[in-house]
Amino acid sequence: QGEAFGTQPIGTGPFRFVRWERGKEIVLAANPDYFDGPPNLSRIVYRVFPGAQLDAMYEEFHRGSLEDAPIPTRDYRRIVADKSHVYVKRPMISVRFYGFNTRVKPFDDRRVRQALIHAIDREALIEEAFLGRYAPARGILPPGMLSFNPRLKGYAYDPKAARELLSQAGYPGGRGLPPIVFWSSVKHEGIIREHEQIREYLAAVGVEAQFQYLTDWPAFSRMLAEGKLLVFLYAWFADVPDPDNFLFQLFHSRSPRNFTRYASPAVDELLLQARRATDLSRRTELYRQVEQMVMNDAPVIPVWHYTYERLFQPYVKSVEVNGLGDPYIPLRKIWLEGRR
Repeated sequence: QGEAFGTQPIGTGPFRFVRWERGKEIVLAANPDYFDGPPNLSRIVYRVFPGAQLDAMYEEFHRGSLEDAPIPTRDYRRIVADKSHVYVKRPMISVRFYGFNTRVKPFDDRRVRQALIHAIDREALIEEAFLGRYAPARGILPPGMLSFNPRLKGYAYDPKAARELLSQAGYPGGRGLPPIVFWSSVKHEGIIREHEQIREYLAAVGVEAQFQYLTDWPAFSRMLAEGKLLVFLYAWFADVPDPDNFLFQLFHSRSPRNFTRYASPAVDELLLQARRATDLSRRTELYRQVEQMVMNDAPVIPVWHYTYERLFQPYVKSVEVNGLGDPYIPLRKIWLEGRR
C-alpha cells in the first residue's frame, strides 16, 4: 500500500516476480504453473541503466553480459553491419515529442508554441543527431495507424514564420521572453547533440533555450504529473493499435496522461463521438479532425515516430517483434541455444 504499492506484484503470466533492486535490476522466475505450460527460460533479469545509457548498454552486450541491447548512435552504421549478432528493425506505433504546459505563461499563448515548432528543423535534427534512424513526425498518429492522415497540415521549418508569431505574441525578436527550460528524463550522446542543435535553432529567432536532465524516472514522472515541467521530452508507445490510444490519452482534458494540460471542449466532444462511432470510415474522419485541431493548437512539438532497433546475441532464439515493441514480445517463447 501507499509508496510500496506495486513493489511486490502478483500475476498469472509465464513469469513470477522475484525481486526489484531500484536502479540496478528486476528479476523474474519461470512460473511452472502457467496455463499454457512453463516458459523455456528459467529466469529473466532486467538490468537497469538510468537515463538510457546506450553506450554502456552496448558495451555490456559486446562483452556478453547482456542477451540484447539497443543501438547507440555512436558507430551506428558499423554496429548494424556487424554479422556477429542479430539485428532486428521494425516500425513502431509510437510518437516522440516535446510537450508544453499550456496553462502557464508564455505557453498559454498558442502563437508562442507554434513559433517554437516553426523554429526547429526537425528533419535535420533526426538526420544529423541520430543518422536518420527515425521517421519524422508531422503530427501525432504514426504511419500505418487507422486515421493516419498523409495530408495533415503540420509545421514546416520556417524561422521567418517563427519570428512573426513571436512578434504577434508580444515578443519581437524574442525580447521579453524568459529562457525556455526543456526537461528530459534521458541523457546520452545523441540527446545532448539534439539539444545543442535545438539551442542553436531557437537562438536564431531570439529565444534562449536551457536544458535540464532528471534521469530518475519516478521523480521525473512526479514533476510531470504535478505540472512543474513547462517543456518536457516525452514518448508515447501504443498500448493497442488504435488512434483513441493516442489522441484520447494524450489530449482529452480529463485524461491523466494529458501532461500538456491541453483543454478543448470541441476536441473532447469529437473524441467521445469517435468512441461511440461504429462505422469505421466515420471513426477515421473524426480522429483526423481531432488530430488536425490539436496540431493547430500546437500543445506539442512532434519530433519522430520510433523505429524498433535491437541487437540480440546469436544464441537467442524465437524472438517475435511487432509494432508495439518490447512489452509485447512473447518472452515465454524465447530460448537460448546451447544454454538451456
